[in-house]
Amino acid sequence: MKLLRALGRVFRGNWKLTSGLVLLVLLVAAAVCSPLIASMVGKGQDPVAIAAYEKWLVPSPAHWLGTDQYGRDVFAMTIGALAVSLKVGAIAGVISTIAGVVMAFVAGYKGGAVDGVLSTFTDMVLVVPSFPLLIALSAYTKDVGIVEVALMLAAFSWPFAARTIRANVLSLRARPYVELAKVTKFRDLEVIAYELLPNMLPYIGVGFASSALGAIFALVGLEVIGLGPGETIDLGKIIFSAINTGAMTLGAWPMFVAPILLLTLLFAALNLINIGLEEVYNPRLRGVTGA
Repeated sequence: MKLLRALGRVFRGNWKLTSGLVLLVLLVAAAVCSPLIASMVGKGQDPVAIAAYEKWLVPSPAHWLGTDQYGRDVFAMTIGALAVSLKVGAIAGVISTIAGVVMAFVAGYKGGAVDGVLSTFTDMVLVVPSFPLLIALSAYTKDVGIVEVALMLAAFSWPFAARTIRANVLSLRARPYVELAKVTKFRDLEVIAYELLPNMLPYIGVGFASSALGAIFALVGLEVIGLGPGETIDLGKIIFSAINTGAMTLGAWPMFVAPILLLTLLFAALNLINIGLEEVYNPRLRGVTGA
């Protein structure tokens, strides 16, 4: 109960964190319910199947966002694409965050030569031009699926989380309670797990949100140039299709606007969460931002 009350005070005292979480929950709920939405739109048939309806139907009560060049319902297709984009972001975010956390805790806690080597490696990966490499990997890798793309995106997105978390580990390891844990013969893993990790959860959350968001937008970039996964439809692929077919000139503007609106809302939600977490756990920031 105390934890719930504490969380309630945090949410009530920070509108940015609350707004971001509510918006993110709504987007995730829409993505999770995409099969149900598709069945309601299709009324028993698959609304995103080729030639499910007539081509280029304008928005109407039957088709809220119209249909595309293949006769697929744009609303059902966009909600399904949101689920795919969130899945890629979640996979890439989890993998990159785990890699970043391990690298940061080892480097920050051990210090010395270990910190020097790992920090240098992190900086090297950080300055590598990741998007051209992603383009090359996507272009020359056969049968690229959602998981493969997520792994490629995670390989280049972990250094940001590693650097952010490492800086805070360096600060925390000199705190009296950490020194006390060492004196009481806690092993390194116990000090990290019981003393450092609980205090780093907000920063880990920020690192995950940033990595997931970066992966989603990197996937959109790959799709817009025609190098994304071929078997699935994500938000970037809908935008690519809208550009290629001249959907705006044909009156099918929702096909272009809807995925961009969802990406904008997702960007806003994750950034509000990031700013809110930083304000909650960095009191000096509250006076600057006026939270």
